[in-house]
Amino acid sequence: MELADRTKEITPSLTLAIDSKAKALRAEGVDVCSFGAGEPDMDTPEHIKAAAVAALAAGQTKYTPSSGTPELRKAISEKFSSDNGLEYKPGQVIVSAGAKQSCFNAIAATCGPGDEVVIPAPYWLSYPEMVRLVGATPVFVQTSEANGWKLTAKEFEDAMTPCTKMVIVNSPGNPTGSVYTKDELRAISEVAAEEDIFILSDEIYEKLVYDGAEHVSIASLTPEAYDLTITVNGFSKAFAMTGWRLGYLGAPEEIARAIDSIQSHSTSNPCSFAQAGGLAALTGDQQCVADMRDEFDIRRQYACERIAAIQGVKAVTPLGAFYVLADISHLGLKSQNFADRLLSKANVAVVPGIAFGNDKTIRLSYATSLDIIKTGLDRLEEFCKSL
Repeated sequence: MELADRTKEITPSLTLAIDSKAKALRAEGVDVCSFGAGEPDMDTPEHIKAAAVAALAAGQTKYTPSSGTPELRKAISEKFSSDNGLEYKPGQVIVSAGAKQSCFNAIAATCGPGDEVVIPAPYWLSYPEMVRLVGATPVFVQTSEANGWKLTAKEFEDAMTPCTKMVIVNSPGNPTGSVYTKDELRAISEVAAEEDIFILSDEIYEKLVYDGAEHVSIASLTPEAYDLTITVNGFSKAFAMTGWRLGYLGAPEEIARAIDSIQSHSTSNPCSFAQAGGLAALTGDQQCVADMRDEFDIRRQYACERIAAIQGVKAVTPLGAFYVLADISHLGLKSQNFADRLLSKANVAVVPGIAFGNDKTIRLSYATSLDIIKTGLDRLEEFCKSL
């Protein structure tokens, strides 16, 4: 028996594997400080949970339209308009089982064998695997720490070939916390427009920006950018709804129809009562989002100050999301070796940068309590001293 060739091209998610290992150690009674998972430690706000419970009680347990309920798609359409300056009609909105599925659907609808997808590195580790799963080829562009780990228009242009079909932009970014400016995005969109290249804009962390940084949707900049861009977002990060598996995208009509067709034959609709929670999230009081963002900012500032004081470690201060990408290359270890030894000797879980295409770094998520951050960074500092 032989498996499909595509399964030989992909690797399991290292972030999920590390999170599982940390949880297993905790279950055994080991005091592990985990900086691994990109998951808010806060609970989903009560009004969102109540809406899902009410939907269950009302019998909303059946199939919905494959691309989501009309009410939720309308609310997302209005959200795109008010928050992002994007005019997507409800029919251009596809609700999926998480932003991850939205990203995969977007790639599957536009790319295939012989196509190349430009991916700035460090990158979210699932992008290349999604590209490979549809038979396309990821093309990595190593970005500069000095430039805040952001792709420049020139770097994009230099990486292009006649086979380039898509570029992926993630702002605010995972694992870097980078936030692209309007001018940076405009320059990238102009290069894409010259060669008719699709843009996948992953904006899942849009509500988590700091120090006066502004989130900009690349599709809002020009009509040409709008026509080429698939804008992905979701509920997991801003509303602490990771387990609900609810994401969405907006796209030009032809692309949206293709994605609708793909989803109808793969997963069909996202969870019915989760969609009721999503509707409550978008239409309810947004103070919960601001409160979570403020709490993340406190943790971010503390983590960055502590990391800056650790000899041999340096990091660009992130302006978005809830990650710090720390350069540990001066300590003489590759990222996987560093992470393995840190977990076994100091009971601290981090994600090695090799998972994101940069072997000289580690990713620390500050989406955990301040107490865990303090203890974990104490242990990290002592571990680094021992090297």
